[in-house]
Amino acid sequence: MRHRRAFLQGDVTRAIKGALAAGIDPGPVEIYPDGRIVIQPNCSARTSASDPFDKWEAQYHARKA
Repeated sequence: MRHRRAFLQGDVTRAIKGALAAGIDPGPVEIYPDGRIVIQPNCSARTSASDPFDKWEAQYHARKA
């Protein structure tokens, strides 16, 4: 007898797209054994990079994702 998995990749993708459509910048995603998917908003302490190194670092990390 096959059991359905608690979540599928498409479920997570739809949840993230829904958060983006709602204007939320998604951060960490938590998936619970019962199938709940919780998306935490991305709360970065810095809103903008002020010096050239910070700008470079932000671009570097954005490319890795």
